[in-house]
Amino acid sequence: MTNLDINLINGIALAFEGDAVYSLYVRRHLIFQGQTKPNQLHRLATKYVSAKAQASLITAMREAQLLTEKEEEIYKRGRNASTHTKAKNTDVITYKMSTGFEAVLGYLHMTEQIERLEELINWCIEVVEEEGR
Repeated sequence: MTNLDINLINGIALAFEGDAVYSLYVRRHLIFQGQTKPNQLHRLATKYVSAKAQASLITAMREAQLLTEKEEEIYKRGRNASTHTKAKNTDVITYKMSTGFEAVLGYLHMTEQIERLEELINWCIEVVEEEGR
C-alpha cells in the first residue's frame, strides 16, 4: 500500500475499484449457488452488475437511508465525476448513478471497511434475488 490519501482519489478511480470488487462478490455468490456454466454465469451476473441494476440498487439504498454521510458523499463524488467514456447500453444518468454506486464500494474496499462492504453487497444481492422471483 502507499501513503496516498484515499479521500483524495477521484470518483472514477474509486468506481474502477468498486466495479471489480462488486463483480467478484457477485461471481462468487453465483458459483456458490451452483451455477457453473460460463454463459449462464455471465447472463445471471448482468442482473446484478449492469448499470441499470446498480442505479436501481443505489436508489433503493438511498431511499432506505442505508448509506452513511461519508458514503453518500462518496456516491455523489462518483456520480458527478466527469468521465470521458460513453455509457454502453444505457442513458447517461443511469451510467453516472452506477458509477456512484461503484465508487462507494471501491471506497469501502480501499479503506478496508470489509464488514461494511459485505453488508451492503449482501443487501444488494438479496434485493436483486427478491426482485427476480
